[in-house]
Amino acid sequence: MAGSFGEQAPDYRSILSISDRAARVRALNKHLSTRSYVQGYSLSLADVEVFRQLAAPPADARLFHVARWFRHVEAVLGVSCGGGGPSGLHASKGRRVQPAWSPPAGSEPCRLRLYNSLTRNKDVFIPQHGRRVTWYCCGPTVYDASHMGHARSYISFDILRRVLQDYFKFDVFYCMNITDIDDKIIRRARQNHLFEQYRERQPRAAQLLEDVHAALQPFSVKLSQTTDPDKKQMLERLQQAVQLAAEPLERALRSELSAEEDVHRHAQVLLEEAKDLLSDWLDSTLGSEVTDNSIFSKLPKFWEEEFHKDMEALNVLPPDVLTRVSEYVPEIVNFVQKIVDNGYGYASNGSVYFDTVKFASSERHSYGKLVPEAVGDQSALQEGEGDLSISAERLSEKRSPSDFALWKASKPGEPCWPCPWGKGRPGWHIECSAMAGTLLGASMDIHGGGFDLRFPHHDNELAQSEAYFENDCWVRYFLHTGHLTIAGCKMSKSLKNFITIKDALKKHSARQLRLAFLMHSWKDTLDYSSNTMESALQYEKFMSEFFLNVKDILRSPVDVTGQFEKWEEEEAELNESFYKRKTAVHEALCDNVDTRTVLEEMRALVSQCNLYMAARKAARRRPNRALLQSVALYLTRMLKIFGAIEEESSLGFPVGGPGSSVDLEGTVMPYLQVLSDFREGVRKIARDKKVPEVLQLSDALRDDILPELGVRLEDHEGLPTAVKLVDRETLLKEREEKKRVEEEKRRKKEEAARKKQEQEAARLARMKTPPGELFLSERDKYSRFDENGLPTHDTEGKELSKGQVKKLKKLLEAQEKLHAEYLQMVQNGGCP
Repeated sequence: MAGSFGEQAPDYRSILSISDRAARVRALNKHLSTRSYVQGYSLSLADVEVFRQLAAPPADARLFHVARWFRHVEAVLGVSCGGGGPSGLHASKGRRVQPAWSPPAGSEPCRLRLYNSLTRNKDVFIPQHGRRVTWYCCGPTVYDASHMGHARSYISFDILRRVLQDYFKFDVFYCMNITDIDDKIIRRARQNHLFEQYRERQPRAAQLLEDVHAALQPFSVKLSQTTDPDKKQMLERLQQAVQLAAEPLERALRSELSAEEDVHRHAQVLLEEAKDLLSDWLDSTLGSEVTDNSIFSKLPKFWEEEFHKDMEALNVLPPDVLTRVSEYVPEIVNFVQKIVDNGYGYASNGSVYFDTVKFASSERHSYGKLVPEAVGDQSALQEGEGDLSISAERLSEKRSPSDFALWKASKPGEPCWPCPWGKGRPGWHIECSAMAGTLLGASMDIHGGGFDLRFPHHDNELAQSEAYFENDCWVRYFLHTGHLTIAGCKMSKSLKNFITIKDALKKHSARQLRLAFLMHSWKDTLDYSSNTMESALQYEKFMSEFFLNVKDILRSPVDVTGQFEKWEEEEAELNESFYKRKTAVHEALCDNVDTRTVLEEMRALVSQCNLYMAARKAARRRPNRALLQSVALYLTRMLKIFGAIEEESSLGFPVGGPGSSVDLEGTVMPYLQVLSDFREGVRKIARDKKVPEVLQLSDALRDDILPELGVRLEDHEGLPTAVKLVDRETLLKEREEKKRVEEEKRRKKEEAARKKQEQEAARLARMKTPPGELFLSERDKYSRFDENGLPTHDTEGKELSKGQVKKLKKLLEAQEKLHAEYLQMVQNGGCP
């Protein structure tokens, strides 16, 4: 039989003599690496013998010669894994077939996990209907300006929403409510209305003073009963401010010489300082007389509009659907009625309450799913009921202290709507259940809100909704954003650290605020402080510089083929790191959308790119355009997903700012590049011709003129000047900082020169002193001297010790040398 590896059959005797199987296979692999074992179609008996001894191909991928040879023999014989017999040799004349293919083992894909308040664990996120995600978020109660606490929730949920729909590609349906019927709104609306009426009446100064004193009496009682330290401090500050403002008016009224203008001015000051005090007093005495429902809608309408403006300024996406309580009153009434019909609610004195005991005793339901340890906390429950709904009369209407209002009978001075139980208004918790249930059905994927809403608000929402739908799964994943503190303290007006969103945006941009939020976990406490914002500013600057450097590289003119350059070892290493960083980013996003880790991975990637670009610059070599562009585009995409880059920018942060319709960079950069090239040519001529005035003018263009226009020129020795468009304010700050550093260097240099001059002057003065006079001026230390001026006795007349005399002699000898040097200088004419 002809051999498949040539005319002669291969000699496997030495290989077959090896007893150890692993060693035998390695030897076979080495032997086969030198033979063309796939050329022929016939086999030798030696091949078959070795084939049968192996039984199966080796698993070690390095022994690929043996594995390939084994599959070839197996295919020719028509047997598998060494099976068959000599009859297989008759099939050796057949056509060769493709070898068997094995798919790669691969790795388990990373799955998105979210921290679920219902389990207090990170649970794998599985929507109920394929890629569609239904999401309800508790919106604001609109009775005052939106503050940084609101920003904490709505920026965080905006980031989560963007990641789910833009990164993980879920089809998110996002619903948010506006609470425009609430005890706080009712009270604030009445107070504003009554105070404006009072102001319009223009009370006489004496009447104003009398009213202020009348208002201070119940206020003092309220102050004495307040136990919360922050609230007590705020009330004390208000009381002091009113009393201080009242004193000048009292003096002016007592004095017959006071001008009417002075009295009026003091009265206006008191009216403004006492606004909150008078508003509360007017509401307690006249609030029940307010009956016009439009008064209660005017206030929330104004603050809702302000809230939407704030969200737009923060680049928070609007919800897919927005619900207002005032527009869903019929649905709320029907929702309450069905809860009553299902046996979990009861009417009492025109109000309707949820029966927590009946619900909790049902086998199908559980009360207090989120915070079971808080069930029965009367303080939290009463806060959830509202300031206008915790009177002794209202509390007596409940079967159990833990029961909460689904529908409240309206008292005089409160808005009301008709219903089967009499005129009333919705309870706080029921609004979300009715509106979310109407739009999202019996079970939603995600419900979100602030951490402080878990109990009683969200626990009561769950109970009444599951009582309505008679299920146990109204919400699948409950997400709660962490608290926000101000420099480590709770945000409070009493501490004077209450920061509105508008105030925050005066100090920092929406992107900087968002970066600060991204640098913290969405579910943990975030401390809004100067250190937090400084970290965000530095991160923004770090990323911005990278984008500007990449843009400068991409603007360098190259032909079409020059865009694709050969990759050296440095490019391969950077690309491998790029892949690993992307994998780490994906894993971090799967891990409860860990944006803090994501930003650190992105920072590390940029640092590696910066090192790569610096090494290329030092070697006078051009960095690889395509690789850096890929990195920059990836980072841009991630920052866009997080909402930190507006849609207008294709690479990096937009130059024109958010909402700019003009591509400023694309418009002006060609002209700036021409200017830069012209300046570089002029500088070269000026250096060659030694014309310093021209070099000074080119420096002034770079340092003084162009920064005012938002243009930065960066000169690099041996490389073209980099042209960058940067925010004007940033450049002016950089210029001021540069001047400050240069001024500091100049001051230190002058100080060093002055000290050196003083030291030289002191040395010269010391040199002038003859050795014999060195110690004579120290009469406070010594009383007697020898003929050379060397001290011998101290001030008490005691003879100096030998050790003291030895030290003084050394000083005297040094002075002799120093004075001799001085005399030599005088003789040579080198010293004054």
